[in-house]
Amino acid sequence: MLGEYRITGRRASDIAASVEAGIGSGALAPGTLLPPMRELAGVLGVNPNTVAAAYRTLRERGVIETDGRRGSRVRGRPASAPRDELRVAVPPGARDVASGNPDVRLLPALDAALAEAARRYAQAPTLYGDDPVVPELERLARADLDADGVPAGPVGVTSGALDGIERVLAAHLRPGDAVAIEDPGWGSVLDLAAALGLRVLPVAVDDDGPVVPAVERALAEGARALLVTARAQNPTGAAVSAGRAAELRAVLARYPQVLVIDDDHGHAIVDLPLHSLGGVTRHWALVRSTAKAYGPDLRLAVLTGDAVTLDRVRGRQRLGPGWVSRLLQYAVVELWNSGAVDRAAVARSYAERRDALVAALRERGVPAHGRSGMNVWVPVADETGAVTRLLAAGWAAAPGGRFRVESGPGVRITVSNVRPGEVPGLAAAVAASVRRPPGGRFD
Repeated sequence: MLGEYRITGRRASDIAASVEAGIGSGALAPGTLLPPMRELAGVLGVNPNTVAAAYRTLRERGVIETDGRRGSRVRGRPASAPRDELRVAVPPGARDVASGNPDVRLLPALDAALAEAARRYAQAPTLYGDDPVVPELERLARADLDADGVPAGPVGVTSGALDGIERVLAAHLRPGDAVAIEDPGWGSVLDLAAALGLRVLPVAVDDDGPVVPAVERALAEGARALLVTARAQNPTGAAVSAGRAAELRAVLARYPQVLVIDDDHGHAIVDLPLHSLGGVTRHWALVRSTAKAYGPDLRLAVLTGDAVTLDRVRGRQRLGPGWVSRLLQYAVVELWNSGAVDRAAVARSYAERRDALVAALRERGVPAHGRSGMNVWVPVADETGAVTRLLAAGWAAAPGGRFRVESGPGVRITVSNVRPGEVPGLAAAVAASVRRPPGGRFD
């Protein structure tokens, strides 16, 4: 059935991660039949409900498929089982509040910035051996980081936030290592962890960020890295508060060997202050993407951290792409210098729509979360039913299965395509599509 591969774990998330690791390594090929739930529960010494929960998670992610008495098998699809495939197709006439894209009306025009980049390139074409980071970009980025209280450190440039996170993880972790990740959290990071063969330890989240006891538990269980979204957390809109940051820093001080990664993808679209966790442990990094404020096609993120981490990232980068195009770097410099994005206005635009939707839902007795950024998270009792009913009402929302490990079901709504006058109608449709779950955390 499984050959020599042994599924391990005591918790549902660990069992699911073990199956995904087997798929990622090739030990569990497409079509492999998994053990019956009761049989695997007996082997692992756990309750059959635990295995059932693990299998349910794997089904929701599209990793396995179940055919009644024929059992559960590994699906014939890429080993990393991208969560983005757990999306709802937007039919003609339906409104897309699922894709997670920024409001294109708030993105700057790129023609002048690209023309300036071409002009600078004509004066000094980039050649092999040139500095991988444009000095002016490094200066501007470091000034912004200093203003936000981010500890001093060298600056690197990666092809977006996910590329930066992957390079930092690969610089310190190896397959089989445990990494603590927010739950619910960014689906691409959860996919990335599986693709790297890492074991995910889910960390519960509330409006102020990762819950302290959950972080303590993950670190005590051997997490070698902790990933935290500083602001505009995807999908819940959480933002790490000053008080929560202080509590988390106190915990991390007892685990100096843990790698800490701050994902600040919400930079320039959020008006809440940054509370970075960097600098407490020996190795840390902060990744700041340009995608949400300046456009997803500007595949560029600024990275800072401790000297060892940045040296490893830069060294490995030299052996791959070498550098991020200096043309893109020149364009970003021009966008920053020219003030192409009114950061306060952009943050205010997202906040007005997000806050209005959260308030309208609560008026209708539906708990919702969205403290920052462009997303609203609505816990539901029946995720599939809620998404289906919303689609029938003309709104295509994102199923929560794309973003969670152990946390309860939910629906993510992105407000980018919602105009202020449409909020009441959307709130009414959501209220009609969900049942009221218990409030509190998102787990």
